[in-house]
Amino acid sequence: MGSRFCSTGIFHLSSFTVKPPSSAAATVAAIVDNNSHNPRFHPRFVSSSSLQSKSPGDIPFPPVSFSQREDDHEKPSEALSSVAGGIVALGKFDALHIGHRELAIQASKVGTPYLLSFVGMAEVLGWDPRPPVVAQCDRERVLSSWAPYCGNVAPKEFQVQFMSVRHLTPRQFVEKLARELGVCGVVAGENYRFGYKAAGDASELVRLCDEFGMGAYIINSVMDRHQDARNMNRLDLKDRGQVSSTRVRQALAEGDMKYVSELLGRPHRLLLTIKGWKSLTSTSSTQRMSAPRSSLLNLPPKDGFYENCSLLFGEQNAVTCRVSIDTSHIHLEMDRVDFCDNDYSQKSQVLGIEFGELKS
Repeated sequence: MGSRFCSTGIFHLSSFTVKPPSSAAATVAAIVDNNSHNPRFHPRFVSSSSLQSKSPGDIPFPPVSFSQREDDHEKPSEALSSVAGGIVALGKFDALHIGHRELAIQASKVGTPYLLSFVGMAEVLGWDPRPPVVAQCDRERVLSSWAPYCGNVAPKEFQVQFMSVRHLTPRQFVEKLARELGVCGVVAGENYRFGYKAAGDASELVRLCDEFGMGAYIINSVMDRHQDARNMNRLDLKDRGQVSSTRVRQALAEGDMKYVSELLGRPHRLLLTIKGWKSLTSTSSTQRMSAPRSSLLNLPPKDGFYENCSLLFGEQNAVTCRVSIDTSHIHLEMDRVDFCDNDYSQKSQVLGIEFGELKS
């Protein structure tokens, strides 16, 4: 494809685990330079010993402007051009867990990182509706928290309607990334499948990216260090012990919030909407309030009583609270705080709850 696209690079990283890095020598992987006359790429080695990557590396990878492309009829539509010249992480980004974060880290090492998310997949495939792990309005906050791992650049999320790509063959999908979206490279896990009926795998992705002049960066899965003890997905042939959104959901169903935090790399934050404080009751030292489960914006943990939780409201400091969840409501109890004394009766407000341990 000549110089119209970014030169192709392929790099494989060793497996990761959810634990501090060992002192053993890191597995190193080389980025292959297939276009040595292109000054944007230089051969180098990348260490994969730590999940706590703080630097994006020293590979200069400036975005490609679509004005530089030769075929005007191949220019992307204005609505899709926001990812032009970027490095796109591919996957299903439900939980935004540490495996997803690692994809963003590796993308940031070679360019501007994006997550490519599909919208409307459940409706198209006829899946039963279920609440997301991360509330839609909270995803930007989570991605912003990844900036220290990604060279102080917060990854951005780019959404594509699943219906528009569902029937694409693997080759058509990669062609869309290259020619319509103007992507310079992709990052994917070793088990990534794509295209109609998941016909393409990671090796096919590498081959097709090479054909269309894009970089392809394949990384091994981030492994769950609890996999042997829990063996949570014995019937799932795709589960080889890697961190996954399914594991996060199952850990929430068990109410194991410490484990959830390890998988997410952060505390799980539940969001709920309330209008006014009509359900608030107060004593001289405590305040209690309840909200129906219909007010929840994302997936709560197992029904039960949780101590040492944090209540977050607007710009106010977090307030320690106790949370009880039953089949119909969520109940909060906290020491008396001033923010509930304000008049919010005419506004819908969003509260955030970060959970402590489930009391047995």
